[in-house]
Amino acid sequence: QVQLVESGGGLVQPGGSLRLSCAASGSPFPIYTMAWYRQAPGKQRELVATIRSGGSTDYADSVKGRSTISRDNAKNTVYLQMSSLKPEDTAVYYCYAQYRVLGDYWGQGTQVTVSS
Repeated sequence: QVQLVESGGGLVQPGGSLRLSCAASGSPFPIYTMAWYRQAPGKQRELVATIRSGGSTDYADSVKGRSTISRDNAKNTVYLQMSSLKPEDTAVYYCYAQYRVLGDYWGQGTQVTVSS
């Protein structure tokens, strides 16, 4: 059974940095795309950043230049390094994995709160 487990969320001051991690387990099949989404209270879930198996990446305009997505294919782990955090970055951050054979999976989410 596939599981995605996020870690690294928490409370950070404006201007601070945070690194989220998400480890996928439970399947021997390769993962094509991994991504981070976020959902703020009262808002729709939005895509933050995507990384494909070959390493190409995409970012939402709202985080471009402030965030870096990376992955360790050997560990089936994706990371999101965020810096210069703003209060509007406050949200629950969800990990996403697209398996070539099994389809799409989501993590349970990790809260990121940016506040002084």
